[in-house]
Parts: sequence; structure tokens; C-alpha cells
Amino acid sequence: MNPAQLLEHFNRISEAPDAVARLRRFILDLAVRGKLVAQDPNDEPAAELLKRIQAEKSQLVKEGRLKKTMADLKIESLDVPFDLPPVWVWTCLGDVAQYGISDKVDSNKDIAVDTWVLDLEDIEKGTSRLIERIYSLARPFRSTKTIFKSGDVLFGKLRPYLNKVLVADQDGVCTTEIIPIRGYCGMAPEYMKLVLKSSLTMARVDRLMYGMKMPRLGTGDAVALSFPLPPLAEQHRIVAKVDELMALCDQLEAAQSKREKQRDRLVAASLHCVGTALPESLPAVAHFHLDNLPHLTTCPEHIKQLRQTILNLAVRGRLVPQDPNDEPAAELLKRIQVEKARLVKEEKIKKDRPLPQILEEEKLFVLPKGWEWVRMQAVYDVRDGTHDTPKYVEGDGVPLITSRNFVDGKIAFDDAKLISWGDHNSIKKRSCVDRGDILYSMIGGNIGNQVLVCTDREFSIKNVALFKYYTKKESLPEYLNLFLKTVTIGLQNKAVGGAQPFVSLSLLRNILFPFPPLAEQHRIVAKVDELVALCDQLEAQLATTQTDSRRLLEAVLRDALVFHCKNNR
Repeated sequence: MNPAQLLEHFNRISEAPDAVARLRRFILDLAVRGKLVAQDPNDEPAAELLKRIQAEKSQLVKEGRLKKTMADLKIESLDVPFDLPPVWVWTCLGDVAQYGISDKVDSNKDIAVDTWVLDLEDIEKGTSRLIERIYSLARPFRSTKTIFKSGDVLFGKLRPYLNKVLVADQDGVCTTEIIPIRGYCGMAPEYMKLVLKSSLTMARVDRLMYGMKMPRLGTGDAVALSFPLPPLAEQHRIVAKVDELMALCDQLEAAQSKREKQRDRLVAASLHCVGTALPESLPAVAHFHLDNLPHLTTCPEHIKQLRQTILNLAVRGRLVPQDPNDEPAAELLKRIQVEKARLVKEEKIKKDRPLPQILEEEKLFVLPKGWEWVRMQAVYDVRDGTHDTPKYVEGDGVPLITSRNFVDGKIAFDDAKLISWGDHNSIKKRSCVDRGDILYSMIGGNIGNQVLVCTDREFSIKNVALFKYYTKKESLPEYLNLFLKTVTIGLQNKAVGGAQPFVSLSLLRNILFPFPPLAEQHRIVAKVDELVALCDQLEAQLATTQTDSRRLLEAVLRDALVFHCKNNR
């Protein structure tokens, strides 16, 4: 398979998330292996080019324009990762180019106002496109800059910017974290650039980086980088072919982006149709769109949107039809209030302050008949755990659970620290946790992380909210659990505090809660479980599709490489 055939088959492999990026890397790998263009027997061999380079370096030393140590560069061991065409030679970067030009300037006053001043953020990572060209008049500086000339290869030596390599098209100055590299004997700078951007160099550099905060490449390691040197004429042919194929990659990337945007719009339209369908027509509408979503779903974000749509429909009373035979939520509320009053009388809970009246403008949407808007504290007792840190113990003790122990909707007891039974019993008086309660993270980046308690094991809680039912008979915690997932973003936006933002108990107690009849709560939870299972299947299908596309891409690239190996012998 040749490159033209490879690109013709791109639609078959483009479902792999990084298909175009991998194709770009593959093109560079072919280029530096001497397998992208045919060799010409009339070209001057690379060995002769090296001789001329040595002669030029000697002349530069004689003229005082190059240090003798750089001219007589000796590399103890050269890494030779693959075979090259006969007219190529393996050498090192320091043999063919001067790494790091020493001329510096210290401030704007030392340069003309129209001098190009280049920083790392001006170069796009991956593509190495110049994002913006800024001149000294608009970018004053008082730190040392390195002077570069048109035709120099500019190489970002810091880890986050390693894949930023640019060929200067005019003179300028740059940050000292960008290293100008100047080839000898008319070396094609664009060829040097693609060698530096190839996986050959990137993998080697990644192993050689040093430093913790901002890892970088040392000069000694840089000049010793293996460099596959082709004849000078072939360098130019390679650059032309790479430019041609990269332009085609740009077209493929644009087409892929356009296709993904169209799919995003189709997914959004489908979810909108599901979300706005009348309850009585929802099953048919949902069935049609959900059946077609597998063909449209190409990224995890689509499935995330679907999950959120399902939850939003559920709490608006639009996921399942209402049954006129259901006992209205108002009757359920009366029984909950009776039970709440009994618990207060028996001093098992404290008497609440009167909850604020619900105003019409607070109601977020119109509820179905039989539903009621309530404040959360009216139907669930919202408390929190201890704010202190009891002394930890070894051996016999009780787990102290914080939001850090919430993992994928479950409690990770194995990672919990233990406290004494005495401390646990003291905390238990304030916040006893039972099966069916919901724990909700109130602090920091974990706000909204929640767990429906599905264990009878005893444990204490710290710095998490506890949503506790007044009466188990009249409550369905699974419905509350899915409702809380719909308000997380809103609560995060209302968090207060500096380094550790938090949501208050008062805020949680006053959340407006769309409260359905108990029978409908059960139907909603069952339907959500059914649709979430569908989302899980879509997610698994998407992962399989992407894995298959990635494997197909790898196979196609291997075939293309084998083709070139056979045809370039």
C-alpha cells in the first residue's frame, strides 16, 4: 500500500481519536528512514556532504567564527535505531549543525523597534505553526534574548514545548528556552526541522530530559542526537513531499472536524427532540432517537450529554407517563411531616427553623399534576459529619470517611483511616449513617461527588453532607440520588470560600426539590436504570470502535511501511 492508497482508505481508519496526528508522525518516520521518496543515483552521497561540512567547520574555526571544540565534536557512541539507504549516513546533530548560537541581546534598546521577538507560546504545539508574530515595539523585554537569523531552525528545549520547532523566515530574537540551530553547507533547514519533530528524536529526547519543575534538554545530549543524513538533493525532495502530504493531512483534519461538528449538531438535535417531547409521545420519540444515537456517537462527550438529558427528563416528570391512580405527592408529604414531628417529639432530631416560602419565580419549570415543589429539608434531614479530626488508631477501630473515599459512587473503605469506637459513638450522636442515606461532598474540587449508602457497616463521616430520610417507608433514596446529580454544577457555582470553596448546609437544606408521587419515583428510577444501561453499552461500543479503528490504522501504516521497504531496496 502506497501513501496515495493509504490516504484513500483514511475514512476507514479515521474513527481512531488521534488518526490524523498518527498519520503525520508516520509521514515524518518515513521521511527520516529514507522511505518517502526514491533515491537518485546521480545525487552526491551523504558521505561526501559530510566531508564538505568538515571542511567548512575547519574554515569557520580558522576565521574565529566557531569554537574548535564544536568543530572537533566527538560522540562516544551513536544510537543507530534502524538501517538507512546506502547513500545516507548516520551522524549526530552536532556534526551537521551548530546547536545554540551565542549572540545575545539584553533589552529592547539593543534592537530595532521592528525586530521580531519570539516566545514559546507563539508556536503551536504539534503542528509547529506560527500562531502570532510580535515585534519588539509591542513586546518590550528586559531579559536576555538570543539572536537568530532567517533560515535558522528554532527548537523549544523545555518538555512542554518539545514539539515546537520552527524554521525562521526572517531575522529576530527569541527566549533563551528556544535554541537556534544553523546547518552547515546549505543543509535544508526544513529537513532538520522534520528530523527534530520525528518520533526518532522525540523518544530519545524524552529519555534525556533533566530537571523536575521544567525538564529540559542539555546541550551535550542535544548535539549527540542521532541524525539520519541524506544527500542534499534528496533532503529537498523529502521536504517537498512532506509539505505535500502535510497539506493533505490538513485537509483530512478539516474534513474530520467538519464531520464531527455535524455529528455534534445531530446528537444535540436528537437529545433536544427527546427533551422536548410530550410525556405521552416520549417513549416513541426516545426509541427512535436512542436507536440512532449509536450511529452518531463518536466521542464520550455525546454519551455524557445523553446521560444528563436522561436525568433532566427524569426530574421534570418527562421520562415516564403519569398515572392518575397514583397517590399525589401532597399526601406523601403529609405523612412525612407526621413522622418528622414524631422524631422531634422523641428528641431524635432537632426542630427545624421554618423553611422559606417557595416563590413562583423560584420554580425552574412546570411540574406534572400530582408533583410538588418542596424544600429539601422538608423531606430529608440534611446534616453533616464532624469538623474535627479525631485521633487515628491502628487495628480495632471504625473507618472515618471523607469525600476522598468516594470512588465511582461507592465508599472505598480500604483507603479509610480508623478512629476509636469512643470517638465514633460521639460522632454518631450527631450524624448516624444508615443504609439508604446519601453522602454528598461539600468541599473543594470534590463538590458534588456523592454516594448512596448500600452497606450496614458502621463508620463515621467528616466534612460531608448527610441526606437522611425521615421515614424509610415513604422515601426512595435512588430518586434523590439521581436528582442530586442534576444540581451539582449549580451548587459548584454557588460555592464560597477561597482555597477551599464549599457549599453550606443552609444552601443544601433549601434546594428546591421536584417531588413526585412515590409510585412514580419507582417508575422513574427503573427507567433511568434501563437507559443508563444503554449508555453503558454505547460507551463500551464506542471504546471497541475506537480500539478497532486504532488497530486498523496501525495495520494500514505497517502495510504502507512494508510497501516502501520492498520498493526502496
